[in-house]
Amino acid sequence: MLKAPTAYQHELEMVTLESLVPADHLVRKIAAAIDLEFIRERVAHLYCADNGRPALDPVLLFKLLLLGYLFGIRSERQLMREVQVNVAYRWFLGLRLTDKVPDASTLSQNRRRRFADSGIYQEIFDEIVLQAMGRGMVEGRVLYTDSTHLKANANKQKFDVVKVEQAPAAYLAELEAAIDADRQASGKKPLKARKGSDEDAGDSGPSKEIKVSRTDPDSGYMVRDDKPKGFFYLDHRTVDSKHAIITDTHVTPANVHDSQPYLKRLDRQCERFGFAPDMVGLDAGYFTPQVCHGLEQREIAGVMGYRTPNHRAGYFYKRQYIYDAASDTYRCPAGQQLVYRTTNRQGYRQYHSDPVQCAGCESRERCTHSANHTKIVVRHVWELAKEAVNARRLTEWGKRVYARRKETVERSFADAKQLHGHRYARMRGLAKVLEQCLLAATAQNMKKIALLLARLLRALGSRWRLHPGRYDAIAA
Repeated sequence: MLKAPTAYQHELEMVTLESLVPADHLVRKIAAAIDLEFIRERVAHLYCADNGRPALDPVLLFKLLLLGYLFGIRSERQLMREVQVNVAYRWFLGLRLTDKVPDASTLSQNRRRRFADSGIYQEIFDEIVLQAMGRGMVEGRVLYTDSTHLKANANKQKFDVVKVEQAPAAYLAELEAAIDADRQASGKKPLKARKGSDEDAGDSGPSKEIKVSRTDPDSGYMVRDDKPKGFFYLDHRTVDSKHAIITDTHVTPANVHDSQPYLKRLDRQCERFGFAPDMVGLDAGYFTPQVCHGLEQREIAGVMGYRTPNHRAGYFYKRQYIYDAASDTYRCPAGQQLVYRTTNRQGYRQYHSDPVQCAGCESRERCTHSANHTKIVVRHVWELAKEAVNARRLTEWGKRVYARRKETVERSFADAKQLHGHRYARMRGLAKVLEQCLLAATAQNMKKIALLLARLLRALGSRWRLHPGRYDAIAA
């Protein structure tokens, strides 16, 4: 029998907010696993102690921000509309059903004014990592690092071409010392000191033309194989191998190479969290002399991917020129020895062939087309470090370590893009995009910790409860 439904919207019901939130809701798991009360103490110095109107509770404020990243709500206005009607969000925030939800402008103005340049986003991220470490979820023995691009809030057609000076690389002093030592051991004079002018600057500060966005000048124009072109940022992320907890996130413009900030960020994690990593897994973009040398210096076993080198059709591959360490020479495919001549300012040792022999060589067309019939093969002063890293890639344990990349850092990025709004930069400017990446990583870590603890309790059954501050359980 068909009956007209009765409207109950205006009936008075006796309910509690606690009863309206499902027992298995994510916010319940997070509230049971993560302690965010430390935020109030960390930001107390940013508030006036005895003057002004009562401020919005900073713990509530940051819970609001984290809710947006947890559930992929990109707009702060939309977030407030969701909190208005979602009882689970109200329960997590400690709001009653009749409490007024803060205005979106309160959230945005606190974020833009009070917390700008305060470092609080990094502190919150670090504290959540420390909580994960306290529960035994992070070991710091094997770390995986990669980067992903976030589309900047900028039109790729609106830019100016600007001539800029390239800053010297961070490892330049160490490289120059290695070059001088190598030249001295080979009986060569030291290279002349670098000068400030473009003509004499070499790699220390040459000028180049780049595209600068008129909308977001901090972003970088990205031109990479198999990647979209335009203005982007790069999120450089490191995760721990045990449970893929994110241990570091760092933002650069998209025209910065992945390898440039890597060693500095690795050192930062070791200092901040006391990590002593045995191994790191990286893709082929990090396979540079400075990264390989830095890892060998730190006694960390680097395992990196292989990228097919650029090769000119019809020519010999570089691997066909065999290096002999005893005589410090290369042997070409035709059997001629290439002897050392000099070490250039970029750190490459140059090995030259004998032009007299090359002129009559039947294989010269596949070797060199130089006007003086001379083949030059280069070898970096840190080539031994590269060879050590490359050799690990071919070992059985190296293959297993590298295979875990797709299950850890790549999956972390996939979740961030699919579930947490990480495809686009929500705001403009490097500092604000860093804020976004830190909050997104914090939200992912909170979710991961909560789900791991909930899974453990579900497996153990109702007779067990969580050990305080640990990733294990004790009898109830």
